[in-house]
Amino acid sequence: MHSELIDTTAALITFLDGLGDCKGQPPSLYVDLEGNNLSRHGTLSLITILVEPRQKVYFVDVTTLKGKAFDTMGSDKRTIRSILESKDILKVFFDIRNDSDALFGLHGVRVGGIEDLQLVELASRNFSKRCVNGLAKCIERDSTV
Repeated sequence: MHSELIDTTAALITFLDGLGDCKGQPPSLYVDLEGNNLSRHGTLSLITILVEPRQKVYFVDVTTLKGKAFDTMGSDKRTIRSILESKDILKVFFDIRNDSDALFGLHGVRVGGIEDLQLVELASRNFSKRCVNGLAKCIERDSTV
């Protein structure tokens, strides 16, 4: 699998222009956020996006790009903000809670069209559903690797 760092507006425009149609099933975008104390009270420094049809991971450097990371437009007027807010483009996260809090609290992004794998795991579980599991526990219990 290949990866690419996006830390300039030119690279971000190239990424946006090359996405194509991401709508429908199965989802083609898998997203994770990183930051210090990721929440409205912390920082958001990196957006990781796996574009599954390309088998390529993109790292959007929010620390360098700041607000441009969300509002730079591709040739079709699409932005990271519009993708994250779209109800028609499915994005897969694992435990969206802090990611969503940081996106809205720090950048005014209202996520839509989210599939949360943590909730899928909880709903499909055939044992106690009292608490959600973290990623490490889900991998330990459900991974066939």
